[in-house]
This record gives sequence, C-alpha cells and structure tokens, in this order.
Amino acid sequence: MSTAARNGWWAGPIPTVVVPLAVGAFTVVGTFRAAEDQPFARPLDALGVALLLMGAAALVVRHRHPAAALGTAAVAAWVYLALAYPYGPVFLAGLVALCSAVLSGHRRSAYLLTGAAFVALLVLHLLRYPGEPPPLFGAGGWLSSLAVVIAVCEWWRARRERLAQVQLAQEEAERRRSSEERLQIARDLHDSLGHHVSLINVQAGVALHLMDDDPEQARSALAAIKASSGELLREMRATLGVLRGVDEGPPRAPVAGLARLDDLLAENRAAGLPVDLEVTGPRRDLPPSVDQAAYRIVQESLTNVRKHAGPTARATVLLGYADDGVSIRIDDDGRGVPASAEPGGGSGLPGMRERATALGGTLSAGPRPGGGFRVEARLPAPDRAPSTGVSPQA
Repeated sequence: MSTAARNGWWAGPIPTVVVPLAVGAFTVVGTFRAAEDQPFARPLDALGVALLLMGAAALVVRHRHPAAALGTAAVAAWVYLALAYPYGPVFLAGLVALCSAVLSGHRRSAYLLTGAAFVALLVLHLLRYPGEPPPLFGAGGWLSSLAVVIAVCEWWRARRERLAQVQLAQEEAERRRSSEERLQIARDLHDSLGHHVSLINVQAGVALHLMDDDPEQARSALAAIKASSGELLREMRATLGVLRGVDEGPPRAPVAGLARLDDLLAENRAAGLPVDLEVTGPRRDLPPSVDQAAYRIVQESLTNVRKHAGPTARATVLLGYADDGVSIRIDDDGRGVPASAEPGGGSGLPGMRERATALGGTLSAGPRPGGGFRVEARLPAPDRAPSTGVSPQA
C-alpha cells in the first residue's frame, strides 16, 4: 500500500497544502456572502478573517497531529462565534479535521474533542442569549449532521482497512507461493542430483575396476556416465531456467513423469540394481503435479535402495492406477536401513513425504515384513475427464 493510502485522505505533499487553501478560501468567501444577510452581527474584519484562516491553517498538520489540528480548528471557531462574528461555513475546517482524525485511527481523541466542542458551543449560545430557551431543535440538527459525517468517515475507514487486509493477504499468498516454488525446485534438484550422482559414482567404480581386464565393459560404464551426466545437466538447466526465466522456447526434453519410468529403471539396472515393475489397473493420464511427484518418489526411493540396501539387493516398483488416484510402492530385500539414516541427515525421505502431503496424499516408509525396506505412497488424482487415449509408459 502506498504512503498516501496509509496516511489517509490527501496525504501527498501538494494536497497537504491545497486542501487547507481550498478550505480557507471557501470559508472566507462563504462567510462574507452569509454576512450580507446578518446586519446585526459584528462586521467581518481582519481579526475575524484571521480566525477563519486559523482553522484552515491547522489542517496542514492534520496527518501528523490530527488531534491538535481538530482542537485548533474547534478553538478558532469557538472564539470566532464568541466575538459575535456572522455565521457561515465556519465549521468546515473542523469537519475536515474530524474526518482526518477518524481516518488516521485517532477516533477516541476525535470524538472527545468533537463532544467538548459541541458542549462549548451550546454553553456559548446560552451565555449570549440567557433569556431564550435552550436551542433543542438547532442542537438536534447539528447532532444529526455530525452523526452523518462520522458515519461516512467510519464507513470509509472500515473500507480502507478491508482493502488493506485484502492486499496484505494477497502479498502473503504471493510470498507463500514463492516459498513453495523455491521448495519444489530444491526438491527437484535434490532428487536429480542424488539419482544421477549416485549412478555416476557406481559406473565410475565399475570403469576403474574393469579398465585393464575388460576394456569393453569399462567403455560401456563410461558411456553410461556420459549419458547420466548429460541428463543431469539438462534437468538442472530446465530447473534453474525456471528461476532465471531464460528459456524462451518449450523444453526439448520431456518433463520428469511416469512416461520416463522405463528410462529410470534402465538406468538403475545399468548401475547394478535389478528392478522389476508391476502395474495394476488401467493406465491413465495424471495431472502434471501428480505425475511428476510419482516419478520423483520412485526415483528417490531407488536412489536410497542403491545407497543403503547393499550390493545384492533387488527392488520392485508397484504402480496401482485407480479412479481416485495412484498408489506407489517400492520394496527392496536389502538390509532395511531407513532413508533417515543417511549420513548427515539426508532429506530424501522428508522430501518425498512433503511431495505427497502437498498434493493431499500420504507416504509411509519403514522395514517391510520378511526383511528389506518399503516406501508406500498414495496420491489423489480424481479422474474428472475421459482418457485421451495416450497412456504414460511405465
């Protein structure tokens, strides 16, 4: 919200002077015109004009000192009337000061000063006309006018506060979305780096071990390293390009999803991890967020299997398609070391759980019956439209 909006009506440097000048000019001209019909009033001289301008001049500080501006305008009007000068728009400066005080949040002082000024004017009238009855009709009219002015000011103040709250909520939602996007990018980078670096490490070990005895196998391992490092660079460029906004055209490589599951399983098999795939239910298109989360969960789970399950472990990936979502289960028959036991407190398992939770799903992980480790997730994805006929390849 701008400074002018926070400070209230007309808070800029130019309006701060323009409004008092306009109020002063209107008050003086209007009072001179009204004095023509008041022959028994005191002629409007320099002192009277000075008192009228005094109230208008107090409006210059109405934003910094709203109570002082209102009090000064009220005192100037009371002295003006006490000297028997003619009636006119002498209360205009006080009304503007009242509105500024209410809109700036100084409601209590504004109402106290306004009440005191009203009582003082009523006492002044009784002192000037002691033989007349109290001016109940006139006082009621002034009270009604004040009530209308106050009601309008309160409505405007409440409206401004609602608009400010809406804007703050929008800014907070934008910050939350940005934070969630950064967290999503961090998860993607973690999963991609963990998966590909792990593959590169395994294949590099194979190449070094077979460099002299089996050059052909070592060459295959080096080719796998090149392919995995190239894929890692492409994924990092695509992910970081979202932050930098430099990608002008559509991505050349497919977005991570279950359509790339065969490639993922092939990479793990080439790295020495036997992986089987089982699919239940008719395959169907999933929302992009669910499709990517499912792929990342499988990717990170297999990375953890390679790290913790041992060299002889096998893994099985089970995908279950249903009308209301997709279930994912990754089993291995290794040592059963949980992903949370990663050196340095790895974020693989918490990241997978956060992915599932963000989509309204669930994820559990732990030792499975018979030995080994199991990661099981359920991601909701209601089938709201008929299948397009293009099924993601597992």
